[in-house]
Amino acid sequence: MEENKTQNYQPTDYAGKLAKAFIRNPLTAIILIVIIVVGYVSLEITPREENPQMVVSGSTIIIALPGATAKEVENVVVKPLERKMKEIKGVEHVYGMAMDSVAVINAVFFIGEKKEDSNLKIYDKIKQNMDMFPKGIVGPIIKPLDIDVDIPILSVAFYAKNKDLDERLIYDKVKEIQHRVNGIPNVAVTALKGGKRHQFNILVDLNKLSGYNISMGQIVKAVQALAYNAPNFKTKIENGEIAITSIKNAIETAKDVGDIIIAQYRGSVIYLRDVAEIKDSYNIQEFKSANITYKDEVGNFTPIQPQVTLTISKLQGTNAVVIADEVLEYLEEHKKEFEKQGIGFTVTRNDGERANEAVNELVKHLLISIVIIAIVLLFVLGWKEALIVTITVPAIFSITLFIAYLTGQTVNRITLFAFLLSLGLLVDAAIIVIENIHRNLTIKDNEHISMDEIMIKATDEIGPPTNIATFAIILTMVPMAFVGQMMGQFMAPIPANVPVALFASLVIAYIFTPYLATRWLKKHIHHSSEPDSPDDEETPVNFAPEPSIEENKEIINELHYEENYLPHQNDLSQNKNEFIPQFTNESLNQVQPTENNNVNFANSLSENEFIPQPTNENLNQVQPVENQNISFANSSSNNLNLTKNNDEV
Repeated sequence: MEENKTQNYQPTDYAGKLAKAFIRNPLTAIILIVIIVVGYVSLEITPREENPQMVVSGSTIIIALPGATAKEVENVVVKPLERKMKEIKGVEHVYGMAMDSVAVINAVFFIGEKKEDSNLKIYDKIKQNMDMFPKGIVGPIIKPLDIDVDIPILSVAFYAKNKDLDERLIYDKVKEIQHRVNGIPNVAVTALKGGKRHQFNILVDLNKLSGYNISMGQIVKAVQALAYNAPNFKTKIENGEIAITSIKNAIETAKDVGDIIIAQYRGSVIYLRDVAEIKDSYNIQEFKSANITYKDEVGNFTPIQPQVTLTISKLQGTNAVVIADEVLEYLEEHKKEFEKQGIGFTVTRNDGERANEAVNELVKHLLISIVIIAIVLLFVLGWKEALIVTITVPAIFSITLFIAYLTGQTVNRITLFAFLLSLGLLVDAAIIVIENIHRNLTIKDNEHISMDEIMIKATDEIGPPTNIATFAIILTMVPMAFVGQMMGQFMAPIPANVPVALFASLVIAYIFTPYLATRWLKKHIHHSSEPDSPDDEETPVNFAPEPSIEENKEIINELHYEENYLPHQNDLSQNKNEFIPQFTNESLNQVQPTENNNVNFANSLSENEFIPQPTNENLNQVQPVENQNISFANSSSNNLNLTKNNDEV
């Protein structure tokens, strides 16, 4: 009856139900393979970064007030705008800077504020208060802060291998490269740092302007009529000269600039060359420069020389490794072309490579940790059990990586740290399941129960406590998700991935551990000589010598018991611990008569001899004889003599 109940065992917990549903399902092995493959693909296609993504909201407002001094800009633009920025909800800091003709205000929101909402708040606030600015302002220009765009992932320095190479030529060549790199997918912003940009410089002679009665405004308008971009000019006068810069496109040579007609004086045409000196030069208004030194073929550092740096930024949520590799691949394809022109380049910053190395290093240590766990389990549980537990770990990580990819996360140092942190917790469920399965396989009562029933029962038994323990650990990770500011965003991958991994460990342990154990493990075979416990040990049997056939027949003929003299077994036992022998046909053949017609069924238990057991059928054949005694002797108590006394024995 107990065996049938076990064979018809119905699981009560989700653990046993999952085990029962998948233990003989032909798709279980395919599902396991698909999970591991999907996890590997997710690891490859998920964007990689060295650090987690962080949302920093804020904007830079630029307002120009031509001709105003720094003090005037501070009073009429910077201070009023700072007060309005502080009125916006969520703004943490406001910084203002006043310069000649220009005001720059930075508004920074609390970390975690939505970027789009923050920029919209600033735009609305400025447009609502445009009437507070003085007349003649240019702008305002609002530039949102974007940590992904503002911080480049790749920097490439271009320099001249030939000392006679013009710096402006290098800049123009890098400008072409910049245009092509912008076409690479997921490239956000490219910028050039350093170098000398080609431009025409106009050095105006103020004395000649006064002689012809011409103003600077006339020169500016004349140049704007031909130039696509409005020229910038210095308001500061040095040695009676004003420098006008950034004239290009419609003007191709310095002679074209000098031929610009700016006015007429007494019927004569006045050209720009009449009042200014035009030079085909570089951006003299740029005071910043970038230099480089590198090792030559011998290994010595070259002299410091000018260089042009191309910086590349990526879009948010994209793979820094892929973008950096595509840019470098393009540069390698055109390397021979650069060498012909005497231009060399070197990579000065590559966050994609650093991110890839950091991720690969952590993946390596993660695999080492899995191997260490497998070795420990090998000595504790056995090699098959250790292999089953080890297989569940990649499956758990695969599910976690796939969920991270679907939710838009990236693989970074903190993400893999979360995996390392939870690694010791992930194998708990699988170890508990495989240990209980191993215990059930060694129980003697389960020898006649099918393997499937043992697996389902063993998994179902540990379901409730394992579930409670795992969910308790998950709850300890939840509060970390509510940590704010920069630390909260930096540590966000831990509460986002550890609970997912722990929940996946339960499902994987309940489905695949019984499935694999059914096929790889076997029941423990119990031999008849192997007791389940010391209390179950049997006393070795030692049979007495068998009497001859004539002696047995003589004994049976002399014994005449009637059926009503048969004593009840319970009546024979006056002591609960006293052994009452039972007769059988074979045992009666071993009865030997003693002197004075007494039949003695005596045996010494201390000598480990067999005591025959009587039965009702055999005793019915025994007829009592007057003055004859039958003695049932046992060494564990005094002899019990049965004699005829009317109806009592």
